[in-house]
Amino acid sequence: MLLDQHRPAPPLHAVCNPAVRRQPLLLTALHELAQGHAQLISHVERSWASATFAGTRHTVTLAFHEANGVTAGEDFIALLPEHEFTLPGQLVADAAVTAVDHQLLPTQRITVTAELLLLQDA
Repeated sequence: MLLDQHRPAPPLHAVCNPAVRRQPLLLTALHELAQGHAQLISHVERSWASATFAGTRHTVTLAFHEANGVTAGEDFIALLPEHEFTLPGQLVADAAVTAVDHQLLPTQRITVTAELLLLQDA
């Protein structure tokens, strides 16, 4: 899902429903980790498999606005790699921040891109 860059993105929780995405629980968990301050910019889901595991790889880009949002974004960056996700039937095998963009003008904004690997839990 890629959103128009000229319109404000909806809050992350606004797109966390099964009709919109296959992984609503992942987006809900990310929304909670972001303390409710994230706006979803994009979410790309790709199938992933190895010789012994199957799952999906997710690339998620979130925006955090204003001082409180930027603080929540910085917390998100620090917490994501070690966060213990609880997703029924899924195991988050890897979660990493792959890009961060800080903007000061016209308003404070931090954009965070994260990669997550979800494996089907046996």
